[in-house]
Amino acid sequence: MERNEFRNLLFEEALKQGCEAAETYYASGEAFSCDILEGEVNRYVSSKEGGLNLRVKFEGRDGYAYTESMEDAAGLVQRAIDNARSVESEDAHPMQGRQSYVEIAKRENPLLKMDNAEKIALTKRMETSAKENSPLVQRVSGCMVQTESGIVELHNTLGLEAVRTYSDSACFVGPVVKKGERVKDAYAFRLGADALGVESCAKEAVEKAVLALDAEPCATGVYDIILENIACADLLAAFSSMFSAEEAQKGKSLLAGKEGERIAADCITIMDDPFHPLAPRAFDGEGTPVKCKKVVENGKLNTLLHNCKTALKAGVETTGNASRGSAAGSIGVGPTVFYIQKGEKSFEQLVKELNNGLLITEISGLHAGLNPVSGDFSLMASGRLVENGELSKAVDQITVAGNFLTFMKSVKTVGSDLKATLGMAVLCPSILVGGISVAGKN
Repeated sequence: MERNEFRNLLFEEALKQGCEAAETYYASGEAFSCDILEGEVNRYVSSKEGGLNLRVKFEGRDGYAYTESMEDAAGLVQRAIDNARSVESEDAHPMQGRQSYVEIAKRENPLLKMDNAEKIALTKRMETSAKENSPLVQRVSGCMVQTESGIVELHNTLGLEAVRTYSDSACFVGPVVKKGERVKDAYAFRLGADALGVESCAKEAVEKAVLALDAEPCATGVYDIILENIACADLLAAFSSMFSAEEAQKGKSLLAGKEGERIAADCITIMDDPFHPLAPRAFDGEGTPVKCKKVVENGKLNTLLHNCKTALKAGVETTGNASRGSAAGSIGVGPTVFYIQKGEKSFEQLVKELNNGLLITEISGLHAGLNPVSGDFSLMASGRLVENGELSKAVDQITVAGNFLTFMKSVKTVGSDLKATLGMAVLCPSILVGGISVAGKN
């Protein structure tokens, strides 16, 4: 059955069975990924999938039911009603009515214009480029190009009609280098239209891996550091749930009740910008028109991120941050495009300002080494020493520890080199931070 016809049948059936309102969230997409190993296709995925999530309001509670088959409207409605009956929470979750939206300009995504054979050839070219960049390259452990595109549609019986399309591209390469008995690896990636630049991506990854061959731990101590842009974005992404009103209302965020308070240095402004070209949209997962906002402004927390449910509970307006991980999932809270607003100083100027300290280029162990509830972290890191305002020898096998809010209050300078992390719409510039505990060699 055609999905518009199926949706109308769902709404008719839901109202007939006593639901106060009903809503459908439909998402479908196409995805491609190719992984090359030694010039051959190691893994290849080209898929298309779609599904519809029905949400009903029945006796004051929300019930959800999911299907990938546009058949049996009555059965889907009954499942949603049964799920609503089983809900114990009495927190109200409003549905949006009819809305109007700004027009979002379509982004150029040249990889989507390629056929699959051309994408495979591009991936092979990236592996070849990595090997040709240095005789020290032994192999390439990861070499991937991926694209995705799709459509999201939200409709309900209150008049809501919201439709958007999306697309994205990425390339990733991880060379392994060897000198004597030492073996090191590194990675680099490109996002969006930049994913066409496979040669520059390969060159960057090889240079990072070769530099790491001479790395060793620095002395244990307290250092002023520069946290490079991608590592900074990784850290912000890992702690982004701290800004969710949903987590705060569950008692799982240090920021609960801290609106209006200073939580970071004066030089820190954190934006939630749904119109940023990295991942633009006109509405959130509930159909609420989105808006650009300063979540943190000059160190002060202005607002947590809300959907309709958390906003009603807090007595505020939704910030347009309802999120859905997939069509099958329920409604949560999450950032749109989240970033620390860039400053005026270049990376080179930050290094000069640091004078003596550490540059941290990579952090790892983000799943096991941090606690988004307490804000504490202890992470493996690598980078370079900075001596007399110049980058010096490579450093690895060190641990950087602290608390996220204390860390943010210790930021001295924000750089201008804004860059996104991989896998989440979070960007950061490099930042100079004072007094960070580093464990290395004794």
